[in-house]
Amino acid sequence: MKLESSLRARREEGRKLLVPYVTGGLGREWQEVVRAVVAAGADAVEVGIPFSDPIMDGRTIQEASQRALDLGATPVSVIDAMAGIDVEVPLVVMTYYNLVAHMGHERCADLLRAAGVDGAIVPDLPYDELDGWGDAADAAGVETVLLAAPTTPDDRLTEICTRSHGFVYGVSLMGVTGEREALAAHAEQMGRRCKAVTDKPVLIGVGISTPAQAAQAATSADGVIVGSALVRRLLDGGGPDEAAAFVATLRAALDTP
Repeated sequence: MKLESSLRARREEGRKLLVPYVTGGLGREWQEVVRAVVAAGADAVEVGIPFSDPIMDGRTIQEASQRALDLGATPVSVIDAMAGIDVEVPLVVMTYYNLVAHMGHERCADLLRAAGVDGAIVPDLPYDELDGWGDAADAAGVETVLLAAPTTPDDRLTEICTRSHGFVYGVSLMGVTGEREALAAHAEQMGRRCKAVTDKPVLIGVGISTPAQAAQAATSADGVIVGSALVRRLLDGGGPDEAAAFVATLRAALDTP
């Protein structure tokens, strides 16, 4: 399955896109959580590969990563497990470059492709240093999603949107992931800026915590990514049913005219 073409097709149906984030290896039911959020209306799922120093992530995702590592999760075990998740939407991994470099560009890309993973987000790999991983990913058919921040200059934003595959990840605020009481002021602006320079799907993420915030962020973009608010429910003992119930509220908000 191709990430970008799948998201484009859903967008053309008039649908706002929803991509939940799930930490891979977080408990025995994490694969069931992925299936549950798809059944609840996700258009793709971002699976985080646990890492001991997730610099883009706040307390919730850090705790989830550490818990998964304590349970024995490894990059290879999470990727291999994704091969067993039979869903009809694209799967995307979110990982850090340290792990990619340790595995090797070609081996990492080939492992992802063999597991049926459609895309990858490597937030600490700058656009200017993408070549080694970008070439390997392209050769393997893994679409590399790039991030654009509120401080990204207009000329660089155009370059990022041109090179990004799958979708463009518009970061709503400067800072780490985590729940916020209100939508960041830059969220809607990021959607407008990205949409002005690309026809690729544009999704807004980081700090989107509630159905109302998701709907607001999606007004100027094609959809949203929601991570910490979902992962917190899993850390608090929620399983597939609670994950599906939360994602269903996001779906309903995005579908409300």
